[in-house]
Amino acid sequence: MIARSAHDMIRLVKRTRIRGWHVAAIFLVAALSVGCGRRDTIARQAASEAVRPSILLVTLDTTRADAIGPEAAGITTPAFNAIAARGRRFRQAYAAVPETLPSHVSMMTGLYPAGHGVHENARYLSPTHPLIAERLKQAGYHTSAFVSSFVLARRFGLARGFDVYDDEAPAGRAERSAVETTDRAVAQLQGAPAGPLFLWVHYNDPHAPYEPPEPFRGEHRGHPYLGEVAAMDAQLGRLVDVFERQVKGPIAMVIAADHGEGLGEHGEAQHGALLYQATVHVPLALVGPGVTPGVSDTPVSTRRIYHTLLDWAGLQSTDSLRGVETEVVLAEAMKPFLEYGWQPQTMSVGGRRKAILAGKVEVYDVTTDPSEAHDLGSGADLPQPVRQALEEYPVPSPGEARAPDALSDDARQRLASLGYVGARSAPVVRKEAPRPADMTPLFELLDQASGLFVAERYADVIPLLRRILAADPYNLDATLRLATAHSALGQDAEALAAFAKAAALAPRSPDVTTYLALHYARGKDWQRAVPLLERVVADTPERLPAVEALATLRERQGRVADAVALRQKVYAIRTPTGAELVRLGQLAMEAQATPAAIESFERARSMQREAFAHDLELGVLYLAARRFDDARAALDRVAPSHPEYPMALFKRAQVSVLLNEPDRAARIARARQRADSTTRELIARERLFQERRTP
Repeated sequence: MIARSAHDMIRLVKRTRIRGWHVAAIFLVAALSVGCGRRDTIARQAASEAVRPSILLVTLDTTRADAIGPEAAGITTPAFNAIAARGRRFRQAYAAVPETLPSHVSMMTGLYPAGHGVHENARYLSPTHPLIAERLKQAGYHTSAFVSSFVLARRFGLARGFDVYDDEAPAGRAERSAVETTDRAVAQLQGAPAGPLFLWVHYNDPHAPYEPPEPFRGEHRGHPYLGEVAAMDAQLGRLVDVFERQVKGPIAMVIAADHGEGLGEHGEAQHGALLYQATVHVPLALVGPGVTPGVSDTPVSTRRIYHTLLDWAGLQSTDSLRGVETEVVLAEAMKPFLEYGWQPQTMSVGGRRKAILAGKVEVYDVTTDPSEAHDLGSGADLPQPVRQALEEYPVPSPGEARAPDALSDDARQRLASLGYVGARSAPVVRKEAPRPADMTPLFELLDQASGLFVAERYADVIPLLRRILAADPYNLDATLRLATAHSALGQDAEALAAFAKAAALAPRSPDVTTYLALHYARGKDWQRAVPLLERVVADTPERLPAVEALATLRERQGRVADAVALRQKVYAIRTPTGAELVRLGQLAMEAQATPAAIESFERARSMQREAFAHDLELGVLYLAARRFDDARAALDRVAPSHPEYPMALFKRAQVSVLLNEPDRAARIARARQRADSTTRELIARERLFQERRTP
C-alpha cells in the first residue's frame, strides 16, 4: 500500500534499511526495468574501446522540454535542432530532481538523489561516490569543465577528476553568461592536448531573472525566458562548431537540461518545489558512435548520461542510452519536505503513465495530457513496477539532509542572488503535513522572505514571516528566522516569544537550542549561552554556528587556549577568511601556541598578499621558533609607518646578532635611535646587545 504521509514515508524508510543501505537501492544504481533486453556487453565494450571518441557534454540550466528543439513553440533553436537531427532525441527525458546541483550530481554519478545523498542545492557530495570525470580520466581522457553558476562551484564536490574545473564568475556576480563561458571553453579547445577529451560545459542563461541580450531580447519581447533560451542556443552552436573543428578523431555529444521552469504552471513560477512536467520534463539529445539517429518516445532518466559516457569510453555498457531497454523513471522534489516539513514528493514514470506521491497519489497520461490537467486518481491503472517504485523510493531524514553549516555568509549571499536560499534548520515532520501542491500561494512569499533574511533586512522580513506562519504555523524554519530577526533588532521580548514557540514545535531540536544560545550570546546575558552551546557542541560537534559562538565566549571568559582549539576545529571544516586567520594567529600568540600562530599568520599572508599587515607578529613568532632567516625576512617587510616600528627594529637587531650579520652594530644603533618608551628599556636589558660579537 502506498504511504500517504510524511510519517508513513519515514517509517517506510526505517523498515527498509539494512546495514546502512536501502532494500530499494537496486533502483538507485540501476533503474527498475520493464522487459529489458540483453545485450552483448563484451562486444559493445570492444567497439567502444576501438572508437574512444572525444566527448562534449553540454548541460542547459532551467530549460523546459517544450522551449527548445524542433517542436518548441514561439522559438527557433537552430543549434539544438541540428544536433538532434544528426542523432537521437528523447522526447520523454526526465531530470532526477528539479534543482541544479542534485540533478547534475545524478548525471555525473548515475545515481538518483536517494543514492548519492544530494537532495538540494548547497549540499556537499560525498567523495565516496565516483564521478564520471574520475572514471574517464583513469581511462586516459583529458577532462575539462566550464560551469556558469556558483551553484556548481567546486566546493560542492563535482570537480573531482577534472584537469580543469573553471567555475570563476566575474567579480560581484554568482553566474556568468553563455558568451563568457563559451569564450573560456573555446580558448581551452584551441590549445587542447592530443588524445581523447571530455569537455563539460554548463550554461545558466535561462535562469531567472530573465535578461536576454540583444537581438534576442527584441525578438522575444514579452517572453524573456525564451529570449534567454535563444541566446544560449546561439552559444551552443558556436561551441559545437569549435569542438568539431578542433578535436581530432571521432566525437560524441550529449545535450541535456538539468531541469525545466514552472512559468506559472500548477502555481510554480520557477522550479524545485513540484514534480509536474514543466520542471522535470527536459530536452535530451545524443550524437556519436553507436547512436541510431531518430526520435525516441521511451521515458528515460538523465542519470543515464553517466552510463552512456562510460559506454562510449569502452568502460561498461549497462544502462547506456545507446541501448534500447526501457525503465521506470524516478524523480524526487524534497526541498519543501526538508525545509518546511511538508509532504515528501516522489515520481515514477512508465510508458505513458506518470504518478506523483505527495500525501496522495496523482496519476497522469503524459501523452494525451502533457499539461497534467486531468488527475486520473490513485485508483488509476498503473503498471506494477511503476507503483512499486513509487512506494519504495527512500525519503531522506531531515536531520541528515539539513543545510551545511560550512557555507560562509558570502556563499549564502551568492546563492540568494540566484534565488536559492535553503533552510538552516531541520523541519518539524508531522503526520498531517500539507502537500506542496496545496501551498503554492506561499512559494513567492517564502522566496522573498529568504532573500530578505540573508540580506539581513530584518525589519522588512518580519511582516513576511508572520504571514507565512499564519498560513503554515508549524514551519520551524520561519519561526526561527522570526526569532533571529527580532534578536538582531534588539527586540528581546519578541525574540524570546518566538523562540518559545519554536521550542514548543520542536522540543528536542538542536537548531532551536543553537539559535536561542546565539540570541543570548549577542546580548548582556551571554553567560546563559555557554551551557547551551556546550551541550550542542558535545552532541553535534560539526554544528559550526554553535562552535564559533562558543569560541567567542571562551575568549570573553579568558579561556584563550580553548578558543584557539575551537576555531581550529571550525577552519578545518570551512575555509576561513584572511581576517579570521589573523584573529586566530593573535589568539594563538596570546595562548603561547607558537606553531599554531605561525601557521595562521602564514595562511593569512598567502591570502591577503600586499594587504597583510602583521609581519611584525610573524617575525616575532619566527624568532621564538628560532627560524632566524624567516624572522629576518618578515621583519624587513615591516614598513616605517607601522605604529610599532620601534619594536620591529628592536627584534630585527636581535635577529641580526643571532645571525652574526656584518651590520649588526648599525642595526642595534638604529634600534636605540628610534626606540620608544617600551623598546628603550628592552634594549637596555638585552644581553645580546651587551656581548661583543666577532664576524
